Amino acid sequence: MNGVTGRMGTNQHLVRSLCAIRAQGGVELADGRRAMPDPILVGRDAGKLASLAKANGISRWTTDLSAALANAEDTVYFDSASTGLRPRSIQQAIAAGKHIYTEKPVAPTLSEALDLYRAAKAAGVRHGVVQDKLWLPGLLKLRMLIDSGFFGRILSVRGEFGYWVFEGDWQPAQRPSWNYRKQDDGGIIIDMLCHWRYVLDNLFGAVESVSCLGATHIPKRWDEQGREYEATADDAAYATFELAGGIVAQINSSWTTRVRRDDLVTFHVDGSLGSAVAGLTDCWTQARVNTPKPVWNPDVPQTIDFFDTWQKVPANRAYDNAFKVEWELFIRHLYEDTPFRWNLLEGAKGVQLAELGLKSWAERRWID
Repeated sequence: MNGVTGRMGTNQHLVRSLCAIRAQGGVELADGRRAMPDPILVGRDAGKLASLAKANGISRWTTDLSAALANAEDTVYFDSASTGLRPRSIQQAIAAGKHIYTEKPVAPTLSEALDLYRAAKAAGVRHGVVQDKLWLPGLLKLRMLIDSGFFGRILSVRGEFGYWVFEGDWQPAQRPSWNYRKQDDGGIIIDMLCHWRYVLDNLFGAVESVSCLGATHIPKRWDEQGREYEATADDAAYATFELAGGIVAQINSSWTTRVRRDDLVTFHVDGSLGSAVAGLTDCWTQARVNTPKPVWNPDVPQTIDFFDTWQKVPANRAYDNAFKVEWELFIRHLYEDTPFRWNLLEGAKGVQLAELGLKSWAERRWID
């Protein structure tokens, strides 16, 4: 596990996924066996690695990636290091014969992402990419509504993602400083359009074209050591997508917005027979027969409490951590050859959309 001392690697992949899987006795396979992960933590800071390993009952850690890859008994390489370092490390792991599971973006460019896919395919190793939002409770409820025919014909999707990330001067930033430096492969377009590609493709329809406007709203920030630096990467993106079947999707992504909505991300789906709004965990619906009939009159106060006209979708099943669910699916894929379509090619599609989003912004036009 390379790069797990970072926020996402520690919390979602180590603690809430692999440590949770170990605590439950491994992943149960169809024949009754259990596959038990035995991680070795890899990174550059020996002190952080030692502390993280001790806190989570992990016996193995190293700062030597090459030595770790040389151990034939460790069969999977996981990467949650910075995007710019990822292609080289994954190529090294493929050359060592490891199966690959990686965070996204899988690479800074589409060319590098496709090289990884081709290398893994040629080497005959299994490969997967984290596409966690597909297993969030809110989106699973949305998937259920789609499969049930609740929406009728889906017309449009409107997504709102983001929150205020503090600049770091008088209050520490809650995201790493490299996110805001283009030279370090930062930027919200490369980060979030990779997510929106798999969400849109898997739930609503294949992305066919994009129009994207980026912005760097906060030009100056302070890093982890309190040093002022120039923010050279985009911190907001305003994108419109055309999907297969004529669906229009609009998604705003911002680290410079203050939240007044149901969750840090919401997807508002309108259909001919009903609408829904899904967040990370909850989902609300409004059917055609329950839709209020407002009349435009700016001269009197609004008499309809629109939020009160929606119904919450019940949680009729248990929902596990989204990252852990995909880890378990990938582990079963390794041992049982079960289908796992969220591979390096799907990861490359996310990089493709991000790359075209940046091109759309630069050229101020739609791109198919």
